Amino acid sequence: MKAPHITQARTTSALLYLSGVTVSFDGFKALNNLSLLVEPGEMRAIIGPNGAGKTTMMDVVTGKTRPDEGEVVFDGHADLTKLDEADIATLGIGRKFQKPTVFENHTVRDNLLLALAGQRSWYRLLLATPTADENRRLDEILAIIRMEPQQHMLGARLSHGQKQWLEIGMLLAQDPKLLLVDEPVAGMTDVETETTAQVLKEINRTHSVVVVEHDMSFVRALGVKVTVLHEGSMLAEGSLDQVSADPRVVEVYLGR
Repeated sequence: MKAPHITQARTTSALLYLSGVTVSFDGFKALNNLSLLVEPGEMRAIIGPNGAGKTTMMDVVTGKTRPDEGEVVFDGHADLTKLDEADIATLGIGRKFQKPTVFENHTVRDNLLLALAGQRSWYRLLLATPTADENRRLDEILAIIRMEPQQHMLGARLSHGQKQWLEIGMLLAQDPKLLLVDEPVAGMTDVETETTAQVLKEINRTHSVVVVEHDMSFVRALGVKVTVLHEGSMLAEGSLDQVSADPRVVEVYLGR
């Protein structure tokens, strides 16, 4: 695959750098002068009320939405505002949406194999025998997402939580530098939520992760720096205890 043309932007040590990002839809500012830094190797939780700009922020980072103003820089130099979604994915940003989408007629292991294949022909891949390296990587991912016992189960037979873990594994199989994960524990049981926190913490040993979430017990289990968005801007940032003690955060979000 041809490498994307990377427009040089501000040089920064941050893995993800947003500065003064504004996005308007019909006069409504979904993002309003938003600035945010995510360091290499960091996991960050993004919280905030509905309409705070969390999804729009992810859309800007992945190239789905172009900002009206501001800088968005990835990996120290790539100007994401000048690249399309495919180019951004090639640079190493992977996104998991809230609703899981897995290949229901394929097994868990084959779903991961298809994700591992990337741009190669999945049809040919399923007819071929995986290489030793591919099998080793599949085993690693199955262990991380806690799904070795279900590896030969069809996607259609998985529970909601298992589908979420499989999709996280499929994202991991693509080996992005940054994983964007949108509300991974929505609809999960308490046990599944706790497992998901463990899965993401393990992934964070080797990858940077940004998690958008509403479940405060899950955010607490992650134990990471939290950014609170409100009306398209950053309202507060710090540990969960720090932002939970901020009267502005209590007023617009936690007190509801």
